Amino acid sequence: MSSTPKEITIIGGGIIGCCTAYFLTRHPSYTPETHRITLLEASSSSAGGRTPDSTQDPATLADPATASKKNPAHEGIAGGASGKAGGLLALWAFPSNIVPLSFRLHDELAKEHGGDKRWGYRRCYASQIDCRARLPPGFDGSAVGGKNAGGAEPAGSGAGQGSKGLHKDHKKDAKALRKLGVPEDLDWLDTNEALGAYEGMGTLDNTAQVHPELFTRSMAQLAEDKGVKIVTGARVTSINKTADGKSVESVTYEKDGNEETLPTTDCVVAAGPWTRRLLPQIPVTAARAHSVVVKTPKPVSAYALFTSIVLPPGFPAPTTKGAGGTPAAHRPPRGQQIVEPEIYARPDGTAYACGPTDTVAELPQTSADVEVDTARCDDIVYQIGGISDELGRDGQVLAKQACYLPQGGPWIGKVGETKGLVVAAGHTCWGIQNAPATGKLVSEIVLDGKPKSAKLGGCDPSLVL
Repeated sequence: MSSTPKEITIIGGGIIGCCTAYFLTRHPSYTPETHRITLLEASSSSAGGRTPDSTQDPATLADPATASKKNPAHEGIAGGASGKAGGLLALWAFPSNIVPLSFRLHDELAKEHGGDKRWGYRRCYASQIDCRARLPPGFDGSAVGGKNAGGAEPAGSGAGQGSKGLHKDHKKDAKALRKLGVPEDLDWLDTNEALGAYEGMGTLDNTAQVHPELFTRSMAQLAEDKGVKIVTGARVTSINKTADGKSVESVTYEKDGNEETLPTTDCVVAAGPWTRRLLPQIPVTAARAHSVVVKTPKPVSAYALFTSIVLPPGFPAPTTKGAGGTPAAHRPPRGQQIVEPEIYARPDGTAYACGPTDTVAELPQTSADVEVDTARCDDIVYQIGGISDELGRDGQVLAKQACYLPQGGPWIGKVGETKGLVVAAGHTCWGIQNAPATGKLVSEIVLDGKPKSAKLGGCDPSLVL
């Protein structure tokens, strides 16, 4: 174990960076006198990627006495995907080499720190459903021409064009769906008109959830309580090496118009989709995803739903992947299409729903600059309202938001031959699930010299360097 003084700099205030900070402070050899840890987050606001009328602090929806309170000094923490993801946890996630460790750590963290109240941790079910949406008020299917107008094929038949969900790799082919066997407590779906097929995917034994923003904020606060210095509004511009190029020497960042240089022996790049701006050799890409949060009339049962929804003729056409958004109400109705929004019921009396990724807007400078295409959010609202009154007619939209998902990894480990340079990025849609394992492994790499709790396997950056 390392007793050598270290100046550790973590770049990125999302869930990966915050879990790294947390687990460094829980490592057996850590002492604040020997190890100085600084977390730098480029953004100074967490409001980016949300419309101005959206709920800005999810803690206000939970129990105010126990939920993770917002630290004004931490504005910018969880400002990207870590604050706008679904928060699904699963033993059936990927990559398999780190998933079991991370799933177990989530459970341990919740028990140690009251995660059920503080960040909405609970076990839940996951299911796949095939549905046919009902037309929203004001839309008339009989007015649509074309070969699909006379009748729709069954859900999952492949008819029409559509959009794919974020976790599409875990969906089973519609042919494998069993006959309807809907649990009695899944009473917030229209099972009479909309639901066509149901398949259980995850159980309380292997599936859980957290509120990602509250979880990230909690990890940041718990790390700060143990000695980590958190600096927001600090955009890193360079990672500097020693004269011989063999080791990390410092990190340079801009804050409030000034340039500052921080002495650094160990640098952990956990910048999510922004990682390639500092480490261009690491293949992490970015894709924008939109989501909405809906307050339901009463709390709905704990299900994560992977949907396949047939939009009948006359339904407002979804925004295409590469196009800018036009409000759905102003888009001409088209023939039958299939969409796959994902829906996660939450214990705070809301439901989260997300749509497909798009490549219309380039990755901005920081998470504070993320723009929301409200038309894509409206698409989601129409679609989920077409299968559930609780999510549609009787629900209240609290947030319309967007973020950039890091894709291509995850990559966890040392970067090339540069001593003290570590990457932890590219975690795809399973970043919240795999963050604790990543943080623990990085803490071991930095303070023990190698990972001990799990094998890096396909996450090892040496495979692509």
